[in-house]
Amino acid sequence: MSIANTLWMEVEQEAQTTKRVLDRVPADKLGWKPHPKSFSLGQLALHIATVPGAIAAAATPDTFEAPGFQQAEPKDHQEVLDTFSKSLGTARESLLKMDDARLAATWSLTRNGKAIMSIPRAAFIRSVMMNHLYHHRGQLSVYLRILDVPVPSIYGPSADENPFG
Repeated sequence: MSIANTLWMEVEQEAQTTKRVLDRVPADKLGWKPHPKSFSLGQLALHIATVPGAIAAAATPDTFEAPGFQQAEPKDHQEVLDTFSKSLGTARESLLKMDDARLAATWSLTRNGKAIMSIPRAAFIRSVMMNHLYHHRGQLSVYLRILDVPVPSIYGPSADENPFG
């Protein structure tokens, strides 16, 4: 099995869990923040929704110039869900076009033309697309808990949902 297919299988599996978490985001609380320095609930959900497609697109060229980052607020909950669906489509299309040699080749993140990170493309995809997504999904589950929204099962039972029971 190719590296791209292996990575895509993980993306696809985790997307089901991520969708369950995004589905629980209350539409009437998108502007809520747990702390002034934190993303709002809507910003965090929209960030999670964009990660797969944005990272796959960034991994496509051999070098990528680090953009300035400012997270938008979604206009509504449906925008988050639609963005996630589109993002997964972009990720799938980009990732499955890459062969093993391309995924093993060095990819670089630059700032003002100077490399600030150079690693195998697959490692970038694995660490930034996947681990980054898991990190923020965990944050989102804490936001849901604070807002007293039932937290879905992620890797096993939550206090609100037991897929084994």
